[in-house]
Amino acid sequence: MKKGIHPNTYRVVVFKDIASKNKIFCKSTVETKNVIKIKNKLYPLYKMEVSSFSHPTYKGNRKYINKAGRIEKFNYRYSSYMKQFI
Repeated sequence: MKKGIHPNTYRVVVFKDIASKNKIFCKSTVETKNVIKIKNKLYPLYKMEVSSFSHPTYKGNRKYINKAGRIEKFNYRYSSYMKQFI
């Protein structure tokens, strides 16, 4: 790696999901304005609106429109109509 281009400000930051109130500890260089006290120790706090705890895709609430492909759906709808031309 090149020297002098990587930040030196890595520190433990608490990422908090606002929707689900879950917290993640991670090393980061993100700029924060807030702090949080956990077990009598202050950590920088970064508030997130969406994370894997609250996003529908990660929670399993994702809606599948249709598992059949478009070609199969087309053939099913118009099979009787197309038979008269064959």
